[in-house]
Amino acid sequence: MNATARLAHLLELAEKGPALRAALAEEVAELLIDWPADCPKEMRGACEALLARAAREVDTKIRARLWVRLHADPALAARVLPRNEAVSNDLIAAARKGEDIRAPLAQALNLPLTRVEEILSDSSGHALAVICKGLRLSRVTYSTLAVLTGGKDQPDYHRLDRYDAVETPDAVRQLQDWRINSAVQHAA
Repeated sequence: MNATARLAHLLELAEKGPALRAALAEEVAELLIDWPADCPKEMRGACEALLARAAREVDTKIRARLWVRLHADPALAARVLPRNEAVSNDLIAAARKGEDIRAPLAQALNLPLTRVEEILSDSSGHALAVICKGLRLSRVTYSTLAVLTGGKDQPDYHRLDRYDAVETPDAVRQLQDWRINSAVQHAA
């Protein structure tokens, strides 16, 4: 498919509504990653805007796949993929009030409560770093949750280094593996 036909196809998908947003987002991401030589460079901005719009309308799983796909170009990913600010703000507010964050975290992660309990009980902070990176939560969110959910009178500040040690694509894959394993266990 030549560049003009491909762009026309993407615009056609955009007009079909939310049902095809995932397909649109993934196709536009692929186009941006491997920009064809016969495609005008002026169209990149429009494609990035289209991807950003579509990415806001897809679920967390699709955004995670997009993040993995775009990991080779972190600047592009930062421009087009939304952060989960609402999730971040809600979790921090609940943790600061001393509320139980397990249920909202389980919902955001699409994981069972038992798995979230295991993640939060990891004293090293690695599992928490994985879920924060996998959900595209900021380092500030991770640090706040690590300190507030540490379960000790004195927080273990060594946990704070874990966030930087986890690569986002690895975190997204690990989070997806946890989801698959949980689904398999639930089906068994």
